[in-house]
Amino acid sequence: MTARILSIAGSDSGGGAGIQADIKTITMLGGFATTAITAITAQNTVGVSAVHVVPPEFIVAQVRAVVEDLGVDAVKVGMLGGVQTIAAVAEALRLIADSVPVVIDPVMVAESGARLLDLDAVHALVEQLLPRATVVTPNLPEARVLAGAEQGQADPELLARAIHALGPAAVVVTGGHGVSAVDVLFDGASTTEIPGPRYPDGAAHGSGCTHASALSAPTR
Repeated sequence: MTARILSIAGSDSGGGAGIQADIKTITMLGGFATTAITAITAQNTVGVSAVHVVPPEFIVAQVRAVVEDLGVDAVKVGMLGGVQTIAAVAEALRLIADSVPVVIDPVMVAESGARLLDLDAVHALVEQLLPRATVVTPNLPEARVLAGAEQGQADPELLARAIHALGPAAVVVTGGHGVSAVDVLFDGASTTEIPGPRYPDGAAHGSGCTHASALSAPTR
């Protein structure tokens, strides 16, 4: 049976990130992608020019429609944007069995360093969603925010351990913002380093979305 992967994330009109990246990744890995859109963005590889937030009740309605007919074998959560959206996603996840794995990509800090979630939203993410996560995949700046670490903190293992204490079953701190391109996985028992190639500047658009959706999908 083909695995049914639900992506709860924003739509990227440029096709490189968000829902569009998730659909492509899940499909390439042999899964069937379903979606619940949290926001509609006008963006390209250069930046985001406009955002339209989807009403919270409509986010829940999208998930309910998928659950009641198609079913869900795994979930990937991406762009959330604010407290109301986070609360809606938390409500929607309660429609899905606790045994279904959930991968959360905490889209909190842009490549430019700009904060995409205010402090209240970060607290809501930590309290309402991280305890439900099977895996959470922050980059280094996002890991610092989640862990409440100082700006200079760069030890991914310490950050992963601090985030793990917030409730997720496992944490992968991605290494694209580090000196070496090494992801660090902490599962509560052991730490594993996952090295990878570093691509040229400008090639990272959508990489976080693709990584998280790949973790949620089956492999051929």
